[in-house]
Amino acid sequence: MPFDLKYFSCVLLVSIVLFSCSKNTGPLAIFNKLSPHDAYGQRLKDAGLDKTAMGSAWIQKGQASITNALNVSIPYKETGYFSAEKIPSATLRFDVKRGQKLHITLSKRPLLNFAIYMDLLEEISSTEQKLIASADTTGATLDHEVKQNGKYILRLQPELLRSGEYTLTITSGPSLSFPVSSTGKPNVGSFWGDGRDNGGRKHEGIDIFAPKRTPAIAAADGVVTSVSTNELGGLVVFMRPTDRDYTLYYAHLDQQLAQNGQTVHIGDTLGLVGNTGNARSTPSHLHFGIYTNGGAIDPYPFVNRTVQSPKAITASLQLLNATARTTSKTNRLYIEPDKDAHIRQTLPVSTVLNIIAATEGWYKATLPDGTQGYINSRDVNTTSTLRKLNLKQQQALLDAPDSLNAARKTLLVIGDQVNIKGSFRNYYLVTDQYDNTGWIEVH
Repeated sequence: MPFDLKYFSCVLLVSIVLFSCSKNTGPLAIFNKLSPHDAYGQRLKDAGLDKTAMGSAWIQKGQASITNALNVSIPYKETGYFSAEKIPSATLRFDVKRGQKLHITLSKRPLLNFAIYMDLLEEISSTEQKLIASADTTGATLDHEVKQNGKYILRLQPELLRSGEYTLTITSGPSLSFPVSSTGKPNVGSFWGDGRDNGGRKHEGIDIFAPKRTPAIAAADGVVTSVSTNELGGLVVFMRPTDRDYTLYYAHLDQQLAQNGQTVHIGDTLGLVGNTGNARSTPSHLHFGIYTNGGAIDPYPFVNRTVQSPKAITASLQLLNATARTTSKTNRLYIEPDKDAHIRQTLPVSTVLNIIAATEGWYKATLPDGTQGYINSRDVNTTSTLRKLNLKQQQALLDAPDSLNAARKTLLVIGDQVNIKGSFRNYYLVTDQYDNTGWIEVH
């Protein structure tokens, strides 16, 4: 029996209402607080909709999309379209550094009756991910302090039977305040890993240069754990930020103003910038370090004040959710939106693809076989008619370019004229005289 979208929509709505008296239901909720995404999936199962084609596809797509995430670099921005008929999901992978604070925002149209679930996962291995944070679009912002260097994955997936446009923005900034007062116009002049003592050791911090006696200030709320003197650092202060698993180190101070055991707040003065210890022959500066149980770590991502904005989207949004085709002789589908990135496929001219999102001057696109990647927007155009073809033999009009697994939409007979819109492998995408669109084999 053919699938009835309106009937499924009514069944889905009634079933979800009946099984949503409790936000988290089902056996998993007994042991775990489910994310909004997983709670919705659980409601589908409770309603028995995981046995339907669409319900099962939604659940499977959510997991499969994580494995097939596309690579991007932060800052990143994309505008895309989720089509209900395609049961979509958008998943991105990006590198992060410990100490960064991710800021993720998602806007959508329409505002009402179009929920998008947003999940942030840490990639443990190629087959294992850990859920870090989640939201739905009633709270369309995620802020997360990165706990260790690595790769994160962001998944967006709308509810079933909901279509709409979205704009996603991912930026990163510091998780701590800057440790030297802006009155001294401080600047970082030496970084983590720089050589010291003629290459005998590596710099385990950053040096922030400022005029002598500029206030060195608390970069977080916390408690001063030590006010002391040592040979390398001179006059130093250690403080432990609240609810963090590391200690901040302020060295080469001209004067210590904090007291051991003192509770401090962001911006409180801990001491004055100087050049004590082994910095006597250098301009005044604060050596700022961060120490964990495993030793020193790079503090720069924690305090780097440069927050880059993503580049503007210049690719036309008119092609979102459109079937398009390649236009140049050599079209490259990349694994990420960067001409120096790995090329996933080289596509012949007139190859058909579906445009699902735009970022900078790129389109995120899907080929008819499900392969995703990025293509330069200059290499893509609409599927206007390339030429007309009079059929010399009877042919099936298929719903996919796959004679073994695709369904037949109609039967075209000898003499029928079709409009060729594009191609994929040994198939043409065509429309017939009744405006039916489908695929025929190339003979």
